[in-house]
Amino acid sequence: MRTVRRLGSSLRSFRFIHTADIHLDSPMRGLSDDVPGVAERLRLATREALTALVDAAIERAVDFVVIAGDVYDGDWRDYQTGVFFVRQMHRLAGESIPVYLIHGNHDAQNQMTRSLSLPGNVHVFSPEAAETKTIEHLDVALHGMSYAERAVTDNLVPGYPAPVAGVFNIGVLHTGLGGRGGHANYAPCSLDELTAKGYDYWALGHVHGAEVLAEHPHVVFSGNLQGRSIRETGAKSAYEVIVEDGRVAALRPIHCDVARWAETSINVSAADDFNDVIAAMRRAIETGADAVEGRLLAVRLHLTGTTALHDQLAAAPERLLAEARAAAAGLGTAQVYVEKIKLATAPQLDAATRRERQDALGELQRLLDDAVDDPYIREMIEKDVRRLAERLPHEIREHADDALLRAAIDGDTATLIHGAGDYLLSRLAADERAT
Repeated sequence: MRTVRRLGSSLRSFRFIHTADIHLDSPMRGLSDDVPGVAERLRLATREALTALVDAAIERAVDFVVIAGDVYDGDWRDYQTGVFFVRQMHRLAGESIPVYLIHGNHDAQNQMTRSLSLPGNVHVFSPEAAETKTIEHLDVALHGMSYAERAVTDNLVPGYPAPVAGVFNIGVLHTGLGGRGGHANYAPCSLDELTAKGYDYWALGHVHGAEVLAEHPHVVFSGNLQGRSIRETGAKSAYEVIVEDGRVAALRPIHCDVARWAETSINVSAADDFNDVIAAMRRAIETGADAVEGRLLAVRLHLTGTTALHDQLAAAPERLLAEARAAAAGLGTAQVYVEKIKLATAPQLDAATRRERQDALGELQRLLDDAVDDPYIREMIEKDVRRLAERLPHEIREHADDALLRAAIDGDTATLIHGAGDYLLSRLAADERAT
């Protein structure tokens, strides 16, 4: 049973959870079926994170929950996505915990072709105009507005109601706040506009990195609840907000993520052979697994350093990844998914030195150097690559982070030639060394 206290004429003290960007059943990017058990757990991670959030709300006996947009990730593949969310809201209803939510760009009215009835403890703010909901026994007023369209380009803040006198005012807004963190600048506004509104707390969504932008009044991005790709590394959480006598007394992160993405650099310049590289990867994987405290770790390894092994490593990307995943599989109870290995090593023999060699390696280096400035070769590559890149699905084009794939999509011919050339040179050097 939650207790609410009031000291004299001061405002009541209470606690609530601020979360956003749940992206329920969002597809995880960068998964491979080579590790089916881990991949399946990652696919369920957004559901498990929401379950953990509801568990935390019940265990901490919070007074209400605020969801600042993007409950979903667009239209559902089937009704089970909506059924799962409704079930979690019923759990909160059973504990008399109300929920106040707005729809963001991913779950705007024009994005969703399906809907299910929510329990009575859930209030969804209107997409027609900003509105105010009061919780009289707590002296709280919440102001919010849902998105009607995916791309909201108007500043919504001027339309939000004036603060209610004598209560704790919370603004709930889904905004890019000037394109923060590389996110689309939906519902654009400035920090100064938010702090000048007169509210006590702004519960923001859309930007996936947690950040406290201001205090008293508090302006806070809770970040997303569960990382979904290598672009969303590190701990993910919601905030428990403790309010005492009308002021935010504490913000406590609630880490609900069940899987965590990470990038780790491994310097292999001291490695004498392939086995040394494998051992270095194993140590990095073990260290990363310890750091996530029982969560599933999805990690991208970056191999760095100047090394005589560069050509061997560049010529065997499949073996490198297989060895890293085998090392992860041998950790026992810890679950680690090696998402990718990025080779950022440098050869001890640089391009200028290779060019001077009077052998096949030197000839190939000279051909590749000349190809960059050859208009015929550039035109041929641009034409063929453009044709292939245009056929790629929008999702791949938008989120590609592989350097050569990105170069192909962007029409960066020089990077394509250099990248392909490095691979060919490494294969040739590795073959020469093997013979």
